[in-house]
Amino acid sequence: MKPLAITAGTVLSAIGHGLEATEQALLARRSGLTPCDFAGIRTGFIGRVPDVEKHGLEGVPTGFTCRNNQLADMACMGGGFVQAVQAARAFYGAGRIAVVLGTSTSGILSAEEAYRAVDPISGYPPEGFDQARTQDLFSLPRFLAARLGLEGPLLSVSNACASSSRAFVDARHWLEAGLCDAVVVGGADSLCQMTLRGFASLGLVSPEPTRPCDAGRSGISVGEGAGFALLEREGARPDATVMARWVGYGVSSDGHHMSSPDPQARGAVAAMREALERAGLGAHQIDYINLHGTGTSVNDAMEDHAVQAVFGPEVACSSTKGWTGHTLGASGIIEAMFAVVMMRAGFAPGCLHVTRLDPAFGSRVLTQTVHMPLRRVMSNAFGFGGTNCSLIFEAV
Repeated sequence: MKPLAITAGTVLSAIGHGLEATEQALLARRSGLTPCDFAGIRTGFIGRVPDVEKHGLEGVPTGFTCRNNQLADMACMGGGFVQAVQAARAFYGAGRIAVVLGTSTSGILSAEEAYRAVDPISGYPPEGFDQARTQDLFSLPRFLAARLGLEGPLLSVSNACASSSRAFVDARHWLEAGLCDAVVVGGADSLCQMTLRGFASLGLVSPEPTRPCDAGRSGISVGEGAGFALLEREGARPDATVMARWVGYGVSSDGHHMSSPDPQARGAVAAMREALERAGLGAHQIDYINLHGTGTSVNDAMEDHAVQAVFGPEVACSSTKGWTGHTLGASGIIEAMFAVVMMRAGFAPGCLHVTRLDPAFGSRVLTQTVHMPLRRVMSNAFGFGGTNCSLIFEAV
């Protein structure tokens, strides 16, 4: 495939706001996980972004205020991202920049709060509840387009935990079709009771900070966050600074089970091989793999099986969810921005909280930070229902 340029990017998670803060936390091996204290829930640990509730939205129509849009607004305000989009808008025109964003829960917390406040007599939610601008899955791209002054086509992608990775693919399709000249791609997912209680009911929440790839791993820690990247055709805007190149992708759907991955990893293998093929690369040309690595027994074992099948035991890999928790639909963009940070700074972060690597694993899982040149990074995202997406990024 013809590479696309990432000309601007920003990220927000429990470990910090912006690329610089993220780099510092990754290098310091400083986790953002804390004991769960959200909405009266006390199960496990979470990756909570501080002070989201205090963040006000400005310059957008009323009704958009919800935790998910607040996260998105906080993220886009970091690292000069708004200014970069403004420069692209001045060059291409507001109607030629699309917004393609992934989310799995959107502003469902607002609906949860509204449900608790339903009038017992009329059965109606509170008068101020704006479902279309908060809970609706289309709220996020509508909000961000209004926030950035963009008038191009909008798309919301909800592919479970692969949502914001898959958003890259749909953004590319629109660029190839000539519907736009640049795309703000990414996503956001926020803490809510549905995900915290839902994963707990499935027995997937770890009572301790998640330990991906550890022999004694016991589940996930749910997190939240947001991130965005500005995608453009290479060379289309001569004065644009290129942060990284997106050179390959693979997608698949194995449909093995509603919530459990295929133990044979057929979909994951297909996605990774397709990404390599589209990029025109051999397995040996990938320097590091950011694993989906949720910390559950079956997910990590499946992904190790898949990595062995495609890469053997040579390519370094690890999961960064010990820092942020599993940010669900936002994990793809957050970890894409992590890949940019790692390539620019030249390091691969080993998994956090590992006391004993699973002896059954055959892939080269890092448990300590390794400083080395990273030319190309693959980032995996595998979601409920068997949706799989692998992206390959290249340094400039």
